[in-house]
Amino acid sequence: MKKHFIFAALAFSVLTFTSCNNSKEETATTLPVAKSADGLKIAYIDADSLTSTYKFCKDYQIVLEKKEKNIQATLNSKAQALQNAAANFQQKLQQNEYTRERAEQVQASLQKQQVDLQALQQRLAADFDNEQAKFLTAFQDSVKNYLKEYNKKKKYDFILNKAAILECNDKYDITKEVVEGLNKRYKPAKK
Repeated sequence: MKKHFIFAALAFSVLTFTSCNNSKEETATTLPVAKSADGLKIAYIDADSLTSTYKFCKDYQIVLEKKEKNIQATLNSKAQALQNAAANFQQKLQQNEYTRERAEQVQASLQKQQVDLQALQQRLAADFDNEQAKFLTAFQDSVKNYLKEYNKKKKYDFILNKAAILECNDKYDITKEVVEGLNKRYKPAKK
């Protein structure tokens, strides 16, 4: 199981897209706007800050952590049971409590249980990866859709991911404003 959830990956993948505005119409904004030599309006978002303050991410992180703990508990329980059965088998084998035929049957059964446990581990890991992928897709859709609406008013030519920028002035950071808007719009799923 992955200890780190995909939030670090989100910081680099979600906001690498560029929001472009073809309109030359200017509107007032509450934040300073960076303008390039040709008049492009540019702002950026700190994706790390976005993922750590957006309620959707926080809620989903709790869901993923709970799911990971359940998976670990299930696997640990089954592994412990298998280990106990193997130790019991060894003890009985040493005490000559098994016929040769019965010992082979028990050993085959233990090997099958081990193969089944490995298959379960792979299936649960795949399910967990699928859950993370669903979250990533939902997160990306949420941010992209919000930025489209947000940019209808702000009219930025580019909204960049701070992680992809080598140097920037903090006054062009729109992260807080975007997170506030995302959090206002976010409706948690009913439990």
